[in-house]
Amino acid sequence: MQPYQTAFLQLALQHEVLKFGQFTLKSGRVSPYFFNLGKISSGAAMRELGRAYAQALSASGLAYDMLFGPAYKGIPLVAAAGIALAEQGRDVPYAYNRKEAKDHGEGGVLVGAAPKGRVVIVDDVLTAGTALREAVGLLRAAGAEPVAAVIALDRQEVGPSGQSAVAEMERDTGIRVVPLVTASEVLQYLQAQQADPDTIAAMRAYQARYGVRP
Repeated sequence: MQPYQTAFLQLALQHEVLKFGQFTLKSGRVSPYFFNLGKISSGAAMRELGRAYAQALSASGLAYDMLFGPAYKGIPLVAAAGIALAEQGRDVPYAYNRKEAKDHGEGGVLVGAAPKGRVVIVDDVLTAGTALREAVGLLRAAGAEPVAAVIALDRQEVGPSGQSAVAEMERDTGIRVVPLVTASEVLQYLQAQQADPDTIAAMRAYQARYGVRP
């Protein structure tokens, strides 16, 4: 794994973004882990999270002109990533959307830089992918070209279609999805840290049952 991935997982564990046990998901599956990026709730933690997104972008090799954060969770994430990129020496414009159009002042649903050129969407976790699909549509309607989405975690689970949520998103929208970490990398990290054997066994069993096949 890359150093930024290790740092991100350390941050996730420290702030209980990543927890282990038994959790019933919306799908009805009982997962041995739960991931909630909303647990990042301090300035220092958000700074480190933004740096992880920025480093993932740099490692991806993507060519892009601006960033976009889907409302609501993507808004602080895109701001943090933009600040972290500025710390690296690249000042990138960003925009985000409102859930409802504003009917006064400047109006509309888009806030920030005018969408144009190649855009990377910054979001938390891809589940149904509704917010990301809406973002792709908004950006294309505005004349921009969404090229990728950077997300925190790829659970690498097979959905009803027989594909993972990430594979479905890439197929349906034509954009690339770049996760900070995957479920396989979480397991790799736990093994390297000699974590609780029962947790590791539960993760392996879950991925064997529901995980995508290489």
